[in-house]
Amino acid sequence: MTTHAKKASAKSAPAKKSRFSFFPEVMAELRKAHWPTRQEALRLSILVLIVCAIVGGILGALDLAFTNLFLLVGG
Repeated sequence: MTTHAKKASAKSAPAKKSRFSFFPEVMAELRKAHWPTRQEALRLSILVLIVCAIVGGILGALDLAFTNLFLLVGG
């Protein structure tokens, strides 16, 4: 049991990195990322715009309906 305690205390904290070492690490991670093709990006962007328009229409219709309902009830 004492050997385990000696091993745990023998480990030291990792060396502190420079603040500027962050940027090369970010660039390395971005190179590893899977980037979509132009066609995939265009198709997915159009899909997002369509979904936003549909959700906006639904929320607009609900807002109009509740506004008319409260005007009818409230006078």
